[in-house]
Amino acid sequence: MGLTDDTGLLEVIVAAPQLRTPDETEAFLDPMPIGELASMWCALQRVSRRDQVGSVWALKLYFDRLPQRRPQQALDLVLEVLRTEADKPTVMQLNDKFLLSLLYAHGEAVIDRIEHEAMRNDRLRWLLGGVHGAPDDPLMARIVEHADGKAWQADHLAQRTPREPLDYASLSAAALARAWVEQYSKSDRDQDDNLFAIMDFERDLREEDPDGLIDLVLEVLKIEANPVLLSLLAAGPLEDVINAATIDRIEREARVNERFRELLGGVWYYRAPDELKARLDALIGESRW
Repeated sequence: MGLTDDTGLLEVIVAAPQLRTPDETEAFLDPMPIGELASMWCALQRVSRRDQVGSVWALKLYFDRLPQRRPQQALDLVLEVLRTEADKPTVMQLNDKFLLSLLYAHGEAVIDRIEHEAMRNDRLRWLLGGVHGAPDDPLMARIVEHADGKAWQADHLAQRTPREPLDYASLSAAALARAWVEQYSKSDRDQDDNLFAIMDFERDLREEDPDGLIDLVLEVLKIEANPVLLSLLAAGPLEDVINAATIDRIEREARVNERFRELLGGVWYYRAPDELKARLDALIGESRW
């Protein structure tokens, strides 16, 4: 499926009035042919984080729950995606996002069928190569017998390795903010080690240069208004950097920067010490998200 097909399919999803609640979503999607569900699932893997709102988010939750709710249909979807989808990074999302959940919730109910299918399905054996679990789990022993771990690991390494590794410490504040937005906007399918590197860099700033981390938050606010990314900014670097040593600066910035004060409304601090909690309560007021 190409980008144009993805766009058309997602426009249909967004326009569907039946996706207001989980029950309505299930009633609308459960009867669909497995081929249509597989196409929807593949299209979702290519949606950036910033666009995962509304009906797209409802659809994402539907597929997250499908392995627990309807294990045989979930396995049908796995097999259909393996049969029809040519884009390997998209297919690889079946592992973390779908197959592991299916095996965890209903492994005993589906393992016989998985073994039967794997005997004649090279792509399924490749996908099983990415399944990991406790070595003494009898289910894992049966999976390992059919899995092509070597082929999976080679593709997983290629997917994780960025074409241009980024050195975040060398970037200006503005360039770092642009890099943050770019990395956190990517769909799970498109994430690579550059994302994990920026997470590590955020941790280093929090521990060694908390003012630098606050600077990053402020720079991102200058260029980004997407609510999904702002929620990640609030619940991630901003929440992590707030403590007794940084609250004075947090207060100063909040007094002169309305957007920063609004962003504080997305921070969870219920376990903070009483004095810190009181100062944050005074800043945020009724602006909690």
